[in-house]
Amino acid sequence: MSDTNGDERRTGHPDTSGSALRRRSFIAAAGATATGMVGAASADRGRGPDRDRSTGADNRGRNRSCEREFADRADEPELIAHRGFAGLYPENTVGAVEAAARGIQSPYAPSRGADMIEIDVVPTADGDVVVFHDDRLAERDDGERGLTDTEGVVWKTDTETVTSAEVLESGETVPRLRETLATIPSHVGVNVELKNPGSFDVRFAESLSSEELATQKEIWQPFVADVLAIVDDFDHEYLFSSFYEAALATTREASDYPVAPLLWDSVEAGVEVARRYEAEAVHPPYDMIRGTPFYADQHYAADAGWDEIDLLAVAHKEGRDVNVFTLETWYQASQLAAASVDGLISDYADVRRFGATN
Repeated sequence: MSDTNGDERRTGHPDTSGSALRRRSFIAAAGATATGMVGAASADRGRGPDRDRSTGADNRGRNRSCEREFADRADEPELIAHRGFAGLYPENTVGAVEAAARGIQSPYAPSRGADMIEIDVVPTADGDVVVFHDDRLAERDDGERGLTDTEGVVWKTDTETVTSAEVLESGETVPRLRETLATIPSHVGVNVELKNPGSFDVRFAESLSSEELATQKEIWQPFVADVLAIVDDFDHEYLFSSFYEAALATTREASDYPVAPLLWDSVEAGVEVARRYEAEAVHPPYDMIRGTPFYADQHYAADAGWDEIDLLAVAHKEGRDVNVFTLETWYQASQLAAASVDGLISDYADVRRFGATN
């Protein structure tokens, strides 16, 4: 089944023509602060002449009247709505992203809107791109908690069945990427996590050899090309993240959108991948951040660079933002903000309300 908006699935390598490479770059944080938009890269961390920042002037007036009464957010981490604030709303649905975007983008606002919304993308059997996190429609927690009311592997299931699947008995169904982006206001950033290209034969959270990378890129290229073809039609500021090196490599080759490796247990592998692709950001679990009460709580792995590499210090020295996942409490947010992380990927909208007002 083809996309209802007529997107043609591209089954070859990503388009590397001049038009394809002229993707909109991520706006600097200085402009983003004025508009309330997310800044994946700080104003003092230049990305070089290939990053076009000219669009910033067009957006500086957005929401200015709403922001005047609030304090300057220069030192405040960006709030990134994990799957559209999955702790509050049915994750990765149109209803969730719509609700997550509501409110003024200030920590002092009575109704806090996200600076950026994180969504996951996977293909269907028909080659359409949908917003969904899991490989299977209803087997989360070994089937104890079905995410939807429909069975099957997403990329082995036809689009009509996938997009009719009800999420968490909420009345919301699995949306297409195009439908989701159309719901998000243009002043709200979008973190597109490349979750799976439609294969179980992908290498998770690894730094790959050149030969391994070449093989993996062949798996990712058609899907990444489809995703880029859709996001190009919308006026958002984007950040592409993934646990999979080949997904980031393919995105880099086909676009100039900013990228961020998601880290799991290896600091060393994450830093290697970030350097290899000149990533604008890194996304580690929050317990990778030294100097916080959570350091090495859950994901710690011996001989994975935790003791040798201060991830936050190294990333900032090299000009990368550090956006941590996944927060649930004000205490986590307060401690991580104090440690000077750049973004809080959170399941809840109000994680900074207490810390920001005390």
